[in-house]
Amino acid sequence: MNKIKQLALTAALWGLSIAAQAADVSELQQLWAQIQYELPANQQSQAFSVLADQARQLTEANPDSAAAHIWQGIILSSWAGAEGGLGALGKVKEARAELEQALTLEPEALQGSAYTSLGALYYQVPGWPIGFGDDEKAAELLQKALTLNPDGIDSNYFWADYLINQKRYAEARTALLKAQAASPRPGRELADKGRQQEIRELLKTL
Repeated sequence: MNKIKQLALTAALWGLSIAAQAADVSELQQLWAQIQYELPANQQSQAFSVLADQARQLTEANPDSAAAHIWQGIILSSWAGAEGGLGALGKVKEARAELEQALTLEPEALQGSAYTSLGALYYQVPGWPIGFGDDEKAAELLQKALTLNPDGIDSNYFWADYLINQKRYAEARTALLKAQAASPRPGRELADKGRQQEIRELLKTL
């Protein structure tokens, strides 16, 4: 059985019990990391589509869970990135709505991850008239994320990526080194390994 079929089967079996469980996003986190960092690029869009369905089921079963909305937003964003093109715009708009909902429910959930993910969308998505991209809004959101999680790997990584986008290279290097020194996250070993590789690649460009 190839990797994408294994992921789909795991997600499907997990989905059978979603309605009966609390909003535990750990399985979404693990499956996301496998798709993001282990699957070939040409298989990621299909795998993220399967995972997005499971995330939606979890959110529908737990509508008041900020964590569930955050992870639905992250998965939709990743799916959009894997798919690319104008067809991805609808997915990033859905992702924005999920992350905004998380902020209305619990802004501090998952150490401010909604701010981090939403800020990333605002600097990565094209601006008007194509999309809703806004560099000033991105900076505001990413700074809020850093206030909540000043030493986090993701909060510092995305702030650094934003700074590179703004050609503020010295500041970006400082943020990347801080991300590189972040403490390991229990249960997120694969995600941390993949993010550290991305950090090293960005440092090389500086």
